[in-house]
Amino acid sequence: MTTRSQSAPRGRPTLETVAALAGVSRATVSRVVNGHARVRPEHRAAVRAAIAATGFVPNRAARSLVTRRHESVALLLREPAEFGVADPYLSGIVIGVSQALIGSGLQLVMLMAAADEDHRRTADYLRGHVDGVVLVSVHDDDPLPAELVRQGVPAVAGGRPGAGLAGVSVVDVDNRGGGRLAAGHLLAAGRRRPATIAGPPDMSAADDRLAGFCEALEAAGRPAPPVARGDFTAASGESAMAGLLARDPELDAVFAANDLMAVGALAALRAAGRSVPGDVAVVGFDDVPPAGHAHPPLTTVRQPVADQARLLVRLLTERLAGAAPAEVVLPTTLVVRASA
Repeated sequence: MTTRSQSAPRGRPTLETVAALAGVSRATVSRVVNGHARVRPEHRAAVRAAIAATGFVPNRAARSLVTRRHESVALLLREPAEFGVADPYLSGIVIGVSQALIGSGLQLVMLMAAADEDHRRTADYLRGHVDGVVLVSVHDDDPLPAELVRQGVPAVAGGRPGAGLAGVSVVDVDNRGGGRLAAGHLLAAGRRRPATIAGPPDMSAADDRLAGFCEALEAAGRPAPPVARGDFTAASGESAMAGLLARDPELDAVFAANDLMAVGALAALRAAGRSVPGDVAVVGFDDVPPAGHAHPPLTTVRQPVADQARLLVRLLTERLAGAAPAEVVLPTTLVVRASA
């Protein structure tokens, strides 16, 4: 083999340009560019030197035709855009996934699609444009995870899909244990009439938090608490808290299934002239930034958002490499502040 010493030709370099400079065939250059192992070391070195000399950049579209890889993954929020943008937990997942992909060679495609949108059209788009999908805020009746499995698109879900799909990897937190932590803290503080603001009934995280809270009360010999439902927004938490006060004016504690609903509950309690935590103790869930800046600062159950995001990316890249679906459940911890 002879490596030619002439300078790189002018104009946009092509495979032929690199091949001529390296003294190899166009097919050899293509094999090096696409990562094939069956290339002689001296040919590989010559091609890489020629690529550096010419400034050749492989065409991603052409490369994807050869490798059947798009070198991109989607982060799909199964919520309306206005909810996905406003929710600090979801924003934290977006930031964490973006950071975890740095240096991976994978581009991130952001999509927001409510669960009632055409799941087959969404799945078709994903199959044709990305290598895998991170699903966040999946509702129990969402048909998209099953459609992705059917179409062979690797997927990992943040939170347990209601259907318990065998073909989807899962990164979850101990939501049930977090509910027990909240109840235990309120009982230890001497609260005798706790209530709870649960999340949407079609989301496993919301039901698990409610179940854990009720289990801890039952184990302590307490009756089932009054329950109001919200949709994880502050406005729904405020409305639910007002309704709970109307049902039981003597309640002295409330556990909200996320921090935004807890912030809404604080507003309703202020409007009703109730002091926190003097009259009513409040515990949230998530430990998002607004929790520490609430009035008073929220006691809350922390879920490790950065760890969730990192594991979502790790499990997805493992799936892209051919690994079997896996499930990881992360622990929750109690953060005590002034509200309870």
